[in-house]
Amino acid sequence: MNGWRLRLLFFIALLAAWEGLFRLRLWPPYVFPSMLSVGESLRIGFADGTYPLAIAVSLRRILMGYGLSLVVGIPLGLLLGRIKLVQDTLGSIVLGLQALPSICWLPMALLWFGLSERAILFVVVMGAVLSVTLSTADGVHNTPPLYLRAAQTMGARGLTLYTRVILPAALPAILSGMKLGWSFAWRSLMAGELLYVSLGLGQLLTMGRELNDMSQVIAVMLVIVAIGLSVDRALFSPLERRVRERWGLHTVS
Repeated sequence: MNGWRLRLLFFIALLAAWEGLFRLRLWPPYVFPSMLSVGESLRIGFADGTYPLAIAVSLRRILMGYGLSLVVGIPLGLLLGRIKLVQDTLGSIVLGLQALPSICWLPMALLWFGLSERAILFVVVMGAVLSVTLSTADGVHNTPPLYLRAAQTMGARGLTLYTRVILPAALPAILSGMKLGWSFAWRSLMAGELLYVSLGLGQLLTMGRELNDMSQVIAVMLVIVAIGLSVDRALFSPLERRVRERWGLHTVS
């Protein structure tokens, strides 16, 4: 059976089980809504423009925060991977901060920036930049020393060594860090948008909770999941496939 057919059957069975549980009336509708009521919430949200506006606002924020994470995280990871002094000093701080859940940055963001866009942006950046940095540093560490010695023998130094040898060799790890950083940034954004009236998807979740509207809560969660899967399929999966083919790791079925 083809993969898409298997996935289709799985989701059909999942939806049928959802509707079956609802009809058993084990929980009141405001706790466990029906599949149809969630679909109606999606229809109304897209028809009146609420969901498209929230999606546009959240995507704008994630692009800004995630972009800053890459701009800071990749160069910092290259330094951590190549310069022992930076690794022994700043590296331990980065590794320790990575253990902090993204939600832990919220109090600091509120104290520093108040209820503002900058607070959300700070949470997004801190949620993603550390994973990008550490993955990049790991990729640099795992660069075969033979590559470096051969390049230095042929005269590669400084920026040329980074751009022609180290960066391409660390590309698979960097791409993994970018993918992981995206997921962390997306989660951090949702947490940050719960802070105040921000017009994003996180604010729609808060409204659903305050209105005791579980159908809206689940509908927004489905939109968030759909966006995350779409970005992975449209951006990261093709990039990973090209890198694997470049490195001879692509398997032909």
